[in-house]
Amino acid sequence: MSPVDDTFISGSLDKTIRLWDLRSPNCQGLMHLQGKPVCSFDPEGLIFAAGVNSEMVKLYDLRSFDKGPFATFKMQYDRTCEWTGLKFSNDGKLILISTNGSFIRLIDAFKGVVMHTFGGYANSKAVTLEASFTPDSQFIMIGSEDGKIHVWNGESGIKVAVLDGKHTGPITCLQFNPKFMTFASACSNMVCEHGRGLPLRGPF
Repeated sequence: MSPVDDTFISGSLDKTIRLWDLRSPNCQGLMHLQGKPVCSFDPEGLIFAAGVNSEMVKLYDLRSFDKGPFATFKMQYDRTCEWTGLKFSNDGKLILISTNGSFIRLIDAFKGVVMHTFGGYANSKAVTLEASFTPDSQFIMIGSEDGKIHVWNGESGIKVAVLDGKHTGPITCLQFNPKFMTFASACSNMVCEHGRGLPLRGPF
């Protein structure tokens, strides 16, 4: 979903990305790619990123996406998992790549350089787990199949906390309020927990 208007984008198994407007039932734009994509808007709603074939990140200007990407970053391909999501940090400097494996990657949004690879959480069944930034862009969080939430410092790459999400199934959804230090997590059994007032202060 665009952070500035009613536009949103979707990636599909048919190897396309479609641009939509909530006010219309018809897609407003269509892109054909070489593989199954994941996609996300930047915080200003001017750029969107597309992850293709779990090995490449392409950046597009929303106003001229039909002309192709203005930047392409090639990542090391890992046959053990697939990319399941992309997210920009609120400051627009970082991109978080989620996978259905047991690791997530943090890359520089301008250079495509891998900053950190975060692991050490349970996901033996290849569940699609959602990772998120905190609103200040300092911390990265992801749930796990055992109902716990793992937290890393984005600058140092150090794990700073493991929270008990009190979930009975894998945590497949984790979202922050964009302005406050409050987040919600939900598991595959449709149990929702709210976290607030997290004692996370840097540096660690």
